[in-house]
Amino acid sequence: MKRKLIDDAVLVRNYINGDESALSILINRHKQKIYSFIYSKVYDRDITEDVFQDTFIKVIKTLKRGKYNEEGKFLPWVMRIAHNLVIDHFRRNSRMPKFDNTGEFSIFSVLSDSSLNAEKTIIKDQVESDVRRIIEELPEDQKQVLLMRMYQDMSFKEISERTGVSINTALGRMRYALINLRKVIEQHNIVLTN
Repeated sequence: MKRKLIDDAVLVRNYINGDESALSILINRHKQKIYSFIYSKVYDRDITEDVFQDTFIKVIKTLKRGKYNEEGKFLPWVMRIAHNLVIDHFRRNSRMPKFDNTGEFSIFSVLSDSSLNAEKTIIKDQVESDVRRIIEELPEDQKQVLLMRMYQDMSFKEISERTGVSINTALGRMRYALINLRKVIEQHNIVLTN
């Protein structure tokens, strides 16, 4: 008889309660998916390995502090951590998208263009125009904050000073912009990852 797989949620609970082996099972179970996800963003094995390690260091710290409350959605939670660490990596290496002199922006400035073959270039152009179109659909105040934050790399303090609103209002607008972007992306079934 096949042994039933233990749920992620049970393994997380067991780990929090001191069963160290539960974490190894979780890591082994999801390693391939998380590793592939990170690699698809950074295209470098060493960086992928570093981000993967950092992801699980953060997972362990969060679980140990009892701050985990994802209602059994362990993998999406870990993926979010990995995604944020990938963004941190690009920020540290100042390869985050920024405006260039033409005022155009590129979410793909994080990839080296030489690595794009013809097919990827077509996909890249399509996704960029999709993203531009989606951003244009946002209310003006949300669009303004999103563009300043993502493409001009401004802090919320700078955005607050530039727009004359409080930092909390700027944060709120960014939050609503992201919620609205997600809705539009789902409505249009746009896939933003390769």
